[in-house]
Amino acid sequence: MNLQKCSVQLSYMLRHSTEPLYIDINGGWANVEDILSVLRLRYPEMDRETLDEIVAGDRKGRYAYDETGTKIRANQGHSIEGVTVEMTSPEPPEFLYHGTAERFLPSILQEGLKPMTRQFVHLSAQYETAHTVGKRHGKPVVLLIRAADFAADGHRLLLSANGVWQAEAVLPEYFSVMEDA
Repeated sequence: MNLQKCSVQLSYMLRHSTEPLYIDINGGWANVEDILSVLRLRYPEMDRETLDEIVAGDRKGRYAYDETGTKIRANQGHSIEGVTVEMTSPEPPEFLYHGTAERFLPSILQEGLKPMTRQFVHLSAQYETAHTVGKRHGKPVVLLIRAADFAADGHRLLLSANGVWQAEAVLPEYFSVMEDA
């Protein structure tokens, strides 16, 4: 069984799948047994130990169990309308980063960063992470977000359980294109 492919399906189920809706929009939690039964349709050998391995081995910390271990959720990246996941609102660092592809840059410079099909724009505290994200979509471009100024002007920045900063949108006056670092 390919754990990477299982993780991709798990991510889809917990963040985007609406038919059937696996998750409770309040908190984004799904019943572990329901998720396992669906994953077994494609991966008959899927069991709780393998799911635990996927969750623990995910280097981005995408998934979390509730305190009882009977529910699971994605920590961020939901596209299902109405899903709310608890996040904190600490004081942000001076700068954050956003990775994208060069081909998207003209519209981003004109309209700003928008969540598109997700609920929030994802921002990173590390340049390298943003660069890696940008590479997934083509020639990478990293934007430097003036996060402290953004927050000081009353815009909300949230932090997910796995350390991803999020904003509802970021206007162009709060970012600049970085030269390749």
